[in-house]
Amino acid sequence: MAPALSHGGCPPATPGDNLAMNRAHDPDRSPHPYQALTPDVVLDALASVGLLGDGRLTALGSYENRVYQVHLEDPHDRHGAVVAKFYRPERWSEAQIQEEHAFAGELAAAEIPVVAPLVLEGCTLHRFGGFAFSVSPWRGGRAPELDDFEVLEWIGRFLARIHTVGAARAFTERPALDVQAFAMEPRDWLLAHDMIPLDVQGAWEKACNEAIYLIANYDPLTLGTGQESSKIRLHGDCHPGNILWTPTDRPGGGPHFVDLDDARMGPAVQDLWMLLSGDRRQRTLQLSGLLDGYEQFRTFDRRELALIEPLRTLRLIHYSAWLARRWNDPIFPANFPWFGSRDYWRGQVDTLHEQIEAMQEDPLDVG
Repeated sequence: MAPALSHGGCPPATPGDNLAMNRAHDPDRSPHPYQALTPDVVLDALASVGLLGDGRLTALGSYENRVYQVHLEDPHDRHGAVVAKFYRPERWSEAQIQEEHAFAGELAAAEIPVVAPLVLEGCTLHRFGGFAFSVSPWRGGRAPELDDFEVLEWIGRFLARIHTVGAARAFTERPALDVQAFAMEPRDWLLAHDMIPLDVQGAWEKACNEAIYLIANYDPLTLGTGQESSKIRLHGDCHPGNILWTPTDRPGGGPHFVDLDDARMGPAVQDLWMLLSGDRRQRTLQLSGLLDGYEQFRTFDRRELALIEPLRTLRLIHYSAWLARRWNDPIFPANFPWFGSRDYWRGQVDTLHEQIEAMQEDPLDVG
């Protein structure tokens, strides 16, 4: 049983530490705050909550935040290594981060294998050097084999249990997944900041508007019926990279869910569709495996299958704005050198046209 998460003992934020969501982003601002996050600052931050690193520190593959594996001089609660996560300044408010942590704590208390932040000195959210950070136990593993029906079924069972907890109450601080936040606002931001080459901008804007029109009029979040679909607390970013699989012949083997940074309110299918890949037949088989496990624990509204392509389209539009908004962070140009070129935006136009067609096709049918 995970310890209860308590934030009452956390010291109040200072003006430099407070995170503000929806603050206007200036792509030309320099230097980026993360440039001040040196290895010494990471180790000093951990020391400030009573964890002494032994000097071994590895940056993990995260772009949105900065995440490090740190080995400790003395194990903490049997953990010889921890993961320190330094939240991107100005993305989430403290209340929103704490709500994410509380959700992770609820899941862990229900014996669902999520990697929840540790409670250190009475808190899960800490501050050091102008950064908000959390510390979680290190969990090894590999990406799950999504061609294995038993693996899919196993993941489906745990997703159902996550959603059962998620349906118990709503987020009050964290936003919902909707057309405004994931398509209209990103489109307007990209156009207002002249992020798209002029010779491609017209075609992209036309395709984007057509896609948004289809989504808004079909209204994927009301299932096209005018009746609001069930929005629950979600993992929100449940792709294979956020599931660590450990051999089932070991204690605690199976899937472990990490990174609830994008937890928000939305339809249950949001946590399923990113686990599907391949052609239509392959996706149908994978979905069948997930639902076989899911429906052992929770009813799944099959009408939500019609949301898969609209949700994919929302993610596509949002992704371009996500990259553009973070371009002043040096890690982004280094890892996404192709972003912003004419070829990139022409590819986006083609992909939007493909999605417009896909959204008008029949949804996957698993019987």
